[in-house]
Amino acid sequence: MRWRRVARPELLIPLLAIVLRVIAGPRVIDDAYILFRYAQNLIAGDGFVFNPGEPVFGITTPLFGGLLAALAAVSGGTAAPFPALALGVNAVSDAATCWLLIALGRRLDRPTAGILAALVWAVAPMSVTFAIGGMETSVFILLMTATLYFHSSRRPVAAAGLAGLSLITRPDALILVTLLVLERVRQAWRTRRKAGAYPAMRWSEAAALLAPVAAWAIVAWFAYGSPIPQSIVAKAAAYHLPAEAGFVRLLQHFATPFLEELAFGPAAIAVGIPVYLILFSLGAMEAIRRRPGMWPIFAYPAAYFLAFSIANPLIFRWYLASPLPTFFLGIFVGVARLAADLRRPALAWAFGAAALLLTLNGWTLRPDSGPTRPAPQMAFVGLEELYTDIGRRLNAVVVPDEVVAAGDIGAIGFFSRARILDLLGLISPQVVPYYPLPDEDYVINFAVSSQAIEDLRPDYVVILEVYGRETVLQDPGFLHAYRLMETVPTDLYGSRGMLVFQRLTSP
Repeated sequence: MRWRRVARPELLIPLLAIVLRVIAGPRVIDDAYILFRYAQNLIAGDGFVFNPGEPVFGITTPLFGGLLAALAAVSGGTAAPFPALALGVNAVSDAATCWLLIALGRRLDRPTAGILAALVWAVAPMSVTFAIGGMETSVFILLMTATLYFHSSRRPVAAAGLAGLSLITRPDALILVTLLVLERVRQAWRTRRKAGAYPAMRWSEAAALLAPVAAWAIVAWFAYGSPIPQSIVAKAAAYHLPAEAGFVRLLQHFATPFLEELAFGPAAIAVGIPVYLILFSLGAMEAIRRRPGMWPIFAYPAAYFLAFSIANPLIFRWYLASPLPTFFLGIFVGVARLAADLRRPALAWAFGAAALLLTLNGWTLRPDSGPTRPAPQMAFVGLEELYTDIGRRLNAVVVPDEVVAAGDIGAIGFFSRARILDLLGLISPQVVPYYPLPDEDYVINFAVSSQAIEDLRPDYVVILEVYGRETVLQDPGFLHAYRLMETVPTDLYGSRGMLVFQRLTSP
């Protein structure tokens, strides 16, 4: 009896999530180092900035950055182990998300679906990679899942407060928040006077949603002059993408939620599109028929797909994780319904076992980069390791007044501690007017502007060769003004090395 009390899915699956992330260990993504430096400067008294004295809001997650700064302040200050702190927060967040998925499955009267969704999310490379990578993804998904849980529990004020926190963790929370607001308006219009209906909308609900957003907007306005992240403006200007890039990437992603392409190749995409659309639709229709107020859970993956397909940003891998928990849940609800209709309850467990095995296929016992411990294959940090080494070497030679320009600024900035000129423009607004470049300047989706370097005259330039192949590396003025200090071998993104230049003439 004691064992049965302990061996419960809501305890074992969250524990599994924590253990897997601890085993894999920190494998920090370059963008996470940007956030670490923001937090580090805040603790040092230089403000929530990347470069001291340059008030630029170049990140999109003030809540996660503030949380890391608070934890670091009590665990070592500027020397705190930021990768370990981020991993700890993310591991606990993912464990809590697993618990909430199980609870949502029960509220949908499909407990098996909740258990299977939680189990797959606990081991999914899309979940683990960004938890150990130091990103805000785990906290963001926890807040959104908790918002849905409290909404389903008819606690709208708590749901609204969590929705507000989601918005200052990542701005794309607006997709889910919009769906929930529409549902609350529907409830207020049709059911607020009926017995057993959801509570009517109150001012306290609106206040709970808007308070954290308004508080951050006021802080950002006075600190930076605008609450709009500079990173959004810079990415929209600098990246060069085909019009259909977002749609194609998302279609591939939703067609292979359990990494089927690793086992079956590209054919899995063609099969997965109709199969998962049917299963998800079956689950959504059953759940909404029983619980009409829970339709936002199932509308969210579709709305996410639509919003990002239309906006067509460069879709980084961590963008793809957000809709997966609810997508998993919808698929498993559909499978559970099908198993019940066929009177074959074991079918749901068999499908879940297959999904779990396919997902585990995305793990490796000996990764190509980072610690030699089991981890998802996609948790590759080879580029970050190169930037880390170069950043440490620059730390020994760059003097305080010198500026290092880079196309990827996270690890370079964190380890060099130098003043950084961001050639993409995330934390350097003066770079943005130089983009977009002519089509012929792009080998991949980003290229360095020769004119920006000529005008802004950084002391050092660190770029992947592919970023400058058709721009600075073909520019006689740049090659005359800078000497090549080092070429670090790498073929990442089709590069012919990572290049480190030093300016020959004084600014």
